[in-house]
Amino acid sequence: MAIVNLNGSLVMTGLESDPKEVGAPGTGNGAVRSWVETVEVGAADSATSTYLVARLPSNARILGASKFYSDDLASAGAPTMDIGVFNLSGKTVITDDADALNAGIDVATVSNASLIGDIANYGKRLWEHVASQTVDPLGDLDIKLSLLDADVNVGGTVTVEIFYTLD
Repeated sequence: MAIVNLNGSLVMTGLESDPKEVGAPGTGNGAVRSWVETVEVGAADSATSTYLVARLPSNARILGASKFYSDDLASAGAPTMDIGVFNLSGKTVITDDADALNAGIDVATVSNASLIGDIANYGKRLWEHVASQTVDPLGDLDIKLSLLDADVNVGGTVTVEIFYTLD
């Protein structure tokens, strides 16, 4: 066992350096904004259906408190939902990434999941979640849910609650 004294990497490392570096506005003392959207999933919706739930600036830093909620959408089968980031047609230069934020959320039971699947990605700017994206496209991006793996056979409610800051 070892005693360690570490600094957080997003803000504190810069504040402890010489000269001091203040973190981006969205990482320390940023004003939190919210986006809440609900969709009603139909009992006959099939796999590969998509649901548009948000349009946010590409530099929005999605916070770990953001959540995905769903009713039990299937009495048989094993449908899942992915949460992805999508290009606005002709507006940005990213490639759609259907599972950029989270993948494989079980919606065959009542779900209460983090919007972001990996805690290491909390606080990243929205564009940074897109696979192989290296620069901010400087525009709005869509967040969509994708129904996968099986059809649903019970209608129900899906809600996302997104908390974010802006740089």
